[in-house]
Amino acid sequence: MLNSRYKADIAGGSLKIPESRIIADLLLNNVDAQGWKDAIEVQNVLQKRSIGTAKRQASLVRVRLETMDAELWEMVRDGSTIIATQCVFASSIKHSTLIGDFLDLVVREEFRMFGTNLSRQMWGKFLEGCHERDPHMPEWAESTANKLGDSVFRILDEVGYITDTKTMTLNHVRIANEVMTYLREHNEDYVLKCIQVAI
Repeated sequence: MLNSRYKADIAGGSLKIPESRIIADLLLNNVDAQGWKDAIEVQNVLQKRSIGTAKRQASLVRVRLETMDAELWEMVRDGSTIIATQCVFASSIKHSTLIGDFLDLVVREEFRMFGTNLSRQMWGKFLEGCHERDPHMPEWAESTANKLGDSVFRILDEVGYITDTKTMTLNHVRIANEVMTYLREHNEDYVLKCIQVAI
């Protein structure tokens, strides 16, 4: 089976900055499998109500952060809220082309056309285009497609590209120099393109 460009592995996922700081610390300390299990399941470092939730969120955050390296993990763990948020956002783009392509193809066009808002209809139309770009993309149930949209719009809200998830008014976002420098030095061309949609 051929790999799809688009995967439904961000449903229910916001950027989770507090959790990302904790997971970044675990990665920087090179915890082994047992240490990871102890931190997430026994110590409950993410402070979740159930082990299942802790494991799911830890896994999502880890797979995002592991698309980058220790230099970025340090910025996530130790940086300001803005820098940590933008670093996790960059990791999320690299982890999910669903987020990246929505920024690149839809949000960028709205900025170019001096649009003022995003809409749910734009998400639906974007998903239709995804099927054209990737014929191997799975057929998602409407509920799954809606959850994915919820996650993407929540992330855009967290980073500041939209004012909130109801009106979805567009905002220009300045990416911190530290984040831009990291992405350029690591040749993250796709992420750079997607993260600068307002240019």
